[in-house]
Amino acid sequence: MPPIQKTLQELRSIRLEKLNELKAEGYDPFPYKYEVTHHSSDLLDLPDDQFPDDISIAGRIVSLRRMGKASFAHVQDRAGKLQIYVKRDIVGEEAYKKIFGRIDLGDFVGARGRVFRTRTGEVTLETSTFELLSKSLRPPPGMKEKDGEIFDPFDDKENRYRRRYLDLIVNPGVKDIFVKRAAIIKALRDILDENDFVEVETPALQPLYGGASARPFVTHHNALDRQLYLRIADELYLKRLIIGGFEKVYEMAKNFRNEGMDKNHNPEFTALEYYQAFVDYNDCMDFTESLVRDVARRVGHTKLTFQGQEVDLAAPFARIAFHELMNTYSGIDVSQVTEPGELRRLARRQFPEIPEGLNYGQLVDKLFGLAVEPQLIQPTFVVDYPKAISPLAKLHRDGNSNIVERFELFIAGMEFANAFTELNDPIDQRQRLNAQAKLGSAGDEEAQTLDEDFIEAMEYGMPPTGGVGIGVDRLVMLLTGQDSIKDVILFPAMRPRSR
Repeated sequence: MPPIQKTLQELRSIRLEKLNELKAEGYDPFPYKYEVTHHSSDLLDLPDDQFPDDISIAGRIVSLRRMGKASFAHVQDRAGKLQIYVKRDIVGEEAYKKIFGRIDLGDFVGARGRVFRTRTGEVTLETSTFELLSKSLRPPPGMKEKDGEIFDPFDDKENRYRRRYLDLIVNPGVKDIFVKRAAIIKALRDILDENDFVEVETPALQPLYGGASARPFVTHHNALDRQLYLRIADELYLKRLIIGGFEKVYEMAKNFRNEGMDKNHNPEFTALEYYQAFVDYNDCMDFTESLVRDVARRVGHTKLTFQGQEVDLAAPFARIAFHELMNTYSGIDVSQVTEPGELRRLARRQFPEIPEGLNYGQLVDKLFGLAVEPQLIQPTFVVDYPKAISPLAKLHRDGNSNIVERFELFIAGMEFANAFTELNDPIDQRQRLNAQAKLGSAGDEEAQTLDEDFIEAMEYGMPPTGGVGIGVDRLVMLLTGQDSIKDVILFPAMRPRSR
């Protein structure tokens, strides 16, 4: 006869009954604190003659094997797992029966005792005292308390993203990604600080959104009775600081863009932007290349595999002009084709999926994304962009009025950085943003807005400046080998569950 399988609700009821019994017997299953002297990683690699005589550990029970008068369990802490040995004759009959006897998978416990090695060679804590620190009312998914009990499978990625806390319990290796993410962000900050950049903070709630081509999130401030926007970029505020006399500034910012979601995009994301006075995009390219390479060295390796592609960050990054790449991979010289209808006709010969209704700048951007980006596997700076899609960049110094000094960094077919020799002529900037406003009036929801306060700030004088924006989440994807942005954001945006 097959074993009886309990449902999740039945298991919860059993655990709740144990909780109530403990409380009725005067035992607090949710104490205020517990003294921890060691973690699993402090002990597992010690030679036997260095095992401590009296330590305490704490963590979650992730395996449990009862054997009458003695039991084994594994306690998972921040650093790994350690086996504990709980014997009735050592901890006492009452503690063994009433407390340990009511322990379930998922409970938090504290154990004190001496460390030894079992006959099978496993480092183990022989427990002298034992405490329940938090009673779990729900069994962790993917674990079975007894053979035959099946509940709450946890192998669906969508479910793991929605309930990240369970993902971290069941798949402790996931935590390593976010520990490395923290190390990557720290390395970025350290390098910028070492190069005399000053970290600053700018508003996330803004009266006007700007600094990028994106659709904003809109909110309302009740006290001010005005509409505000979650920032899509911090560029215009950081430039105000350059105008005000800061020479090198950076911000690690949360940005918000009301756009679609895919493996490379999340509506809330982390961006690093840094600006330096008296430099241009060539200087920014040099620094960005060294920054990415140095971060990779500090947290791991410069040769890695990303989305099935071998990537070498140690080799010099290629630098290729936008129009050269477009000619090579699309067969269209966009510097000569300046009429939207003609560009659309030529582009749809190769890419019929290009939609109707796109303006010229949107067509150029879409064509580049389809024809060129997938070809850029090794680190490549794409330089000298069309003015039509770069309203904040300075015109190219070679005199071509249709080209600006801008670069984007691509690796494995994905954009990682965007940078300009910043436009510092307020008259030209006003004309460019007015042109963007007309595109917005014509239906382009991602067109940039005219920020009069920013133009006024520029009129006080803005020095020659180079500025760079880096997608931090994407950099973490690259350096941790994750294929989806959801795998490097602890709580990514998710569509509502279907009912």
